[in-house]
Amino acid sequence: MRALFLIPGDSSLQLQAFPAVGAVADQLQAQVQIVCPPEAVPLWGLHPGVSRAVPFNFEAGTLADWANLLGTIREPDFQLCINRAGGRQVDLMLSMSHIPSRIASGGFSATERVKEPQGIWPCQAWEAWLQPIGVRLEAEVFRLTLPPAELRQAAAELPSGDGPVLLLAPAGGEGDWPQERWQELPGLIRRSLPNLRTLAGGTGTIREQAARMANADVVLASDPASIELAVLLGLPVVALGRASSALPSRQGVQALGRAGQLDGLTSAEVLSALGLA
Repeated sequence: MRALFLIPGDSSLQLQAFPAVGAVADQLQAQVQIVCPPEAVPLWGLHPGVSRAVPFNFEAGTLADWANLLGTIREPDFQLCINRAGGRQVDLMLSMSHIPSRIASGGFSATERVKEPQGIWPCQAWEAWLQPIGVRLEAEVFRLTLPPAELRQAAAELPSGDGPVLLLAPAGGEGDWPQERWQELPGLIRRSLPNLRTLAGGTGTIREQAARMANADVVLASDPASIELAVLLGLPVVALGRASSALPSRQGVQALGRAGQLDGLTSAEVLSALGLA
């Protein structure tokens, strides 16, 4: 079987789809292709169940762009399309495709419409799109695995020592936890854990970022994509500015503070969330 996912949105939204894509690939023995924004194509290279990621600008695609995309998705013989995009152009394109099963939350091209769940962990919310094709989703079970060679290379680049590794991934910009508090935090932690080692997230290729994070013992992040990546890797993470409902209910995963209002969060509160107060 060949399955096509149309997924607009930023990196965090792409990562939220990883467990669902994995479930379709595994349970239907499907060859999966993804249509996503150009900047997300390298991200999908991390997913072992994806054979190809097709770059497409959902926001600014012209009629010619949509026609070219139609030609691209007509070439393989897809039996299934799960569509998270909206608008008349995508509906026209899918209506002219030969894909027999087209699942979406709306639009005239859908052969099956689903109701989008509210107030639950976004990774698990994807189950609504999988139910019509009989695919079960246990998003919490999914773990992103990386090649051992990449993990070893990242481990070799860790700061020297044998202490625990804390990866810091600030989002930056207005409303984030102030930069000076990010900078002072490692020193505060070393008062009780003098052998603490720290890493900075967000540098290098996405594969390098993922391998570096996988070598951490705990992640403190306000960057949305880093939070999602830490969750998929199964790491303990304190997610700044993330609602509890947007995270899995498991030990080691904790929400702290409100998005856009992190400047009032104290270092003592963050240390407490990390279990170091």
